Amino acid sequence: MGGDFAPHNVVCGALDALREAGDRLDVLLVGPEQAIRTELATTDHAGLSFQIVNATEVIDMHDTATAGLKAKKDSSIAVGIAAHREGRADAFISAGHSGAVMSTATLTLGRIGGVSRPTIGTFLPSEFGPCLVLDAGANVDCKPQNLYEFAVMGSIFSSMMLDIKSPTVGLLSIGEEPSKGNDLTLEAHKLLAGSSLNFIGNIEGRDILSGKARVVVCDGFVGNIVLKLAESFLDLLRNRLRAYASASLRKRIWTGMMHGTLRRMLKDFDYQEQGGVPLLGINGVVIIGHGKSTAKAVKNMVFRAEEMARININGHIQKALSSTQ
Repeated sequence: MGGDFAPHNVVCGALDALREAGDRLDVLLVGPEQAIRTELATTDHAGLSFQIVNATEVIDMHDTATAGLKAKKDSSIAVGIAAHREGRADAFISAGHSGAVMSTATLTLGRIGGVSRPTIGTFLPSEFGPCLVLDAGANVDCKPQNLYEFAVMGSIFSSMMLDIKSPTVGLLSIGEEPSKGNDLTLEAHKLLAGSSLNFIGNIEGRDILSGKARVVVCDGFVGNIVLKLAESFLDLLRNRLRAYASASLRKRIWTGMMHGTLRRMLKDFDYQEQGGVPLLGINGVVIIGHGKSTAKAVKNMVFRAEEMARININGHIQKALSSTQ
């Protein structure tokens, strides 16, 4: 029931994933049963393996982050995460209230051993492929140890999910020199420099898109600002192209001829390709999607969750962090 276009896009995306996956996946559609059946009535789902799990309440964007634990215990978020905890599902995805997903998942599933705070990672394009930025808004105030843990989790995720051997780790700051930054970055730099991670030191905001580091760590306050700025960049490009094309017939024809090339160039900026972002550090697999997630984005969220569960990301994170305790 999460997202601006729920339940339509969520149901369609889940069914698309099942069609592509064949018989290797089962999906639980969690929410008000009648609303789900109404959506199912509009699409062909013969032969697809899914179940409907009734949840009578919905957490909307005006609810608090703890609504799934207190006020709305029968929400689709709370019921779906409980199904994951009970072993009826191997992963949980949602395009709904990200704060509610994070708080409910953290307290219902618990944290991985060695993790002091779970983190939300987000993907930004770079010259050398996706760059994973952590934290993207889950932890506004952080301690140096938190940033170190984010770096460990991000490195393992990038290595196993993005097939990047020994991913470079950068600490987002206001200058490249180790002496630049606030108290948080100065102390975090010491921890990261003394670790076994492939730490390349401080990086600046301009270094993210250049691909200087494949994993970038920062507190959630800074990370969320970076994320929202990056999200607006694609809309700006699209609007500028439309304005250019509308200026004259010649420019409209040129833009039309370049449409395929431009579309491929902007693909890396499209959130739908990644589907959603991982909530790392909890004792389970949770993917959080964009509020405006399309069916394509939901489908890719399903596949990302499946892969995380299959390769046991959490086991590798726990092993890495327990060895440093």
